[in-house]
Amino acid sequence: MILIVTNKQDVHPTPVIEYLNERGCPVFRLNTEALLTDYQFHWWANGNGTDFYIKNVKNGLEVYGHDITAVWERRPILPSELLLLNREEINRHNLKEAAGFLSFLLHDVSDRFSMGHHLYDRSASSKMRQLRLAKALGMEVPATCFSNRKEDVVTFSHPFECIMLKSIESDNVWLGDEKEYVFFGQKVQSDSLEGQPQEAFSQTVSFVQEYVEKQYELRVTVVCDKVFACKIDSQRMEEDKGKVDWRQGYEYGLRYEPYELPDAVKAFCIKFLQDMHLNFGCFDFIVTPQDQFVFLECNPNGQWLWIEQETGMPISQAIAEYLMKHSNI
Repeated sequence: MILIVTNKQDVHPTPVIEYLNERGCPVFRLNTEALLTDYQFHWWANGNGTDFYIKNVKNGLEVYGHDITAVWERRPILPSELLLLNREEINRHNLKEAAGFLSFLLHDVSDRFSMGHHLYDRSASSKMRQLRLAKALGMEVPATCFSNRKEDVVTFSHPFECIMLKSIESDNVWLGDEKEYVFFGQKVQSDSLEGQPQEAFSQTVSFVQEYVEKQYELRVTVVCDKVFACKIDSQRMEEDKGKVDWRQGYEYGLRYEPYELPDAVKAFCIKFLQDMHLNFGCFDFIVTPQDQFVFLECNPNGQWLWIEQETGMPISQAIAEYLMKHSNI
């Protein structure tokens, strides 16, 4: 039995589940926000050992812990739904207890083969750890600075005409009246930093990198030892429509195509995941006008379905096959 731990809104599990069903591989989907509303569960320890049971009350499917052979931890979120609402502090307590149980349970199954991992994903998300490992493996990385001091950021930027200002953790902020500001990478003239107020730096943590000129960009999805590279033709776009941060180009005709990655870069990606104790990762690279590969980051549980839909590369099939391989199917 394969346990897929995800949320209701995530469409990525759908093609994987369809592939598994076609091949007769049993699968159980756990949408974690509905842990207290859509599921019944029981974990126990007694003289016969330990085990657990989960039942989806909506469709009647059930799973026992001893039957789980592989886990796909695909972006679970905290429990947020309750059958009955009480006082706010009671609701908050109940959801916090459910979140604690979920975390304990995911740690309990962390000894099974896993695509996405409760123990390692968060640690592997550290940009500092990623850049240190990439350099140790011989890959080029941008010059980088994290600081809450203006003088550090200004001094760092001096050798470069432009720098990239990036977010560390937050993808967006709500400014009221349902207005959302999305944090895309920003290209900033280095000589403009001196004129910024001190509090612009001391009130947060700045994540700054040298701006690396691009010939094109790559999104490389790695499933164990299968490597799927996608070329992103971002430099034909306008500055605020994908040229600086390709994520801004989704609605403006950004082009994608399969790409044959050099063997050395493939080997780097596979070794990177092995050293991070991961079986899955989405890598971002810049290819410079001089054909140099520059590592930006690896998302341990990144998005990939849009790449499969745009290019036809069988990423969902690869995920399903590795999950089946470790389920003796």
